Amino acid sequence: MPPIVSTPTVPINFVHATAGEIIHLGPVKLRVMEDGTRTDNRLSAVELIVPPRTPGPPPHWHEMHDETFLVTKGTIRFHVPEAAGLEAKVIDAKEGDYVVVPTRAPHTFSNETDEEARFFNTFTPAFYIHYFKLLGSLIEEGKSMTPEINEQAMAYYATIPVRKPQ
Repeated sequence: MPPIVSTPTVPINFVHATAGEIIHLGPVKLRVMEDGTRTDNRLSAVELIVPPRTPGPPPHWHEMHDETFLVTKGTIRFHVPEAAGLEAKVIDAKEGDYVVVPTRAPHTFSNETDEEARFFNTFTPAFYIHYFKLLGSLIEEGKSMTPEINEQAMAYYATIPVRKPQ
């Protein structure tokens, strides 16, 4: 007979719609839903609110984590940059659409529309949440995000800018 395993007593975590740490990334507002402390750093999750006509980060890829994006309002444009062996393309993800960005997949995103957009973003493992905290500390609320500031923060979290093919 197999051994009896006792039922774990790990609690679930409920994040109320108005709860979560807020980080301002220039005009973009990020709400931390899970920072990894309750998942043994296996998963973190945030909500991003992207104003109309807002560019995203420089094209990049991640060496150590996967991401997912669930668009909950508006349209987020995902850009797959041209890279060695990869053809450039654009994907407009609308409310309810889900995008998976595996490790080493070049990408970026933006809000090209005249409407606010929102999406949930997950990272596994969870350490990438610290990139956003660092980025928020490098810029002032309401100020523009520059590629230089973004790339400075990326360098600490195994995130590599895409260089155009020669």
